[in-house]
Amino acid sequence: HERFGYQCKQEAEEIERELLEDYRFGRQQLIEIFGHACAVAVTKVFPLSSLPKKQPTVLVICGPEQNGAIGLVCARHLRVYDYEPTIFYPKRSLNSLYQDFTTQCEKMDIPFLSYLPTEVQLINDAYNVVVDAIFGLETDPTIVKEPYAGILTTLKQIKLPLVSLDIPSGWDAETGHSEGITPEVLVSLTAPKKCATQFLGKHHFVAGRFLPYDLQKKFELNLPLYSGAECVIPL
Repeated sequence: HERFGYQCKQEAEEIERELLEDYRFGRQQLIEIFGHACAVAVTKVFPLSSLPKKQPTVLVICGPEQNGAIGLVCARHLRVYDYEPTIFYPKRSLNSLYQDFTTQCEKMDIPFLSYLPTEVQLINDAYNVVVDAIFGLETDPTIVKEPYAGILTTLKQIKLPLVSLDIPSGWDAETGHSEGITPEVLVSLTAPKKCATQFLGKHHFVAGRFLPYDLQKKFELNLPLYSGAECVIPL
């Protein structure tokens, strides 16, 4: 594990800035790359044939910022891969980029929940897996407002495996968690953040294959070697 460069928050933001400004990636393009990779990671850990329930249901919970948009893309790709995603997106962003992703999901007949049941058993019975796309790098975990505080409380109680995108929601990007959620799967975007050193779940993937080599070198990321045409790699 030690040979990988774990990123501090500032470095991660700097890499994203360079991708957008110097390397001319579009924000929508990055969100698409990440969301697709997250869906691929889900298919690796939870192949359709392995799901315990009759229907291949997945609940994707999306936050208000970029991490939530990545969740929307993840849900869309899961639908393409024959899963049955349902999205809970309590505060829809006014950003037109994110609205496009919402429309894409709606046009693919992916259902959106109007509320999250507080009765934990209902969630346990209805889904196989929950994807946590609530908070990312842009969130200050010390100020978690409703409805997200309640959602995190529910996520701590459910018995289903959790897949977190980039940073488990409620964790600090650098110091990790005191009593946050405990995902079984973490998909680090670009490169692992410092908080990933605290991750004790079974599966940790990195989705950063697209990263231009010069950027990898500049930030000394020492990313692992991806095999074949894989867009994620298990650590």
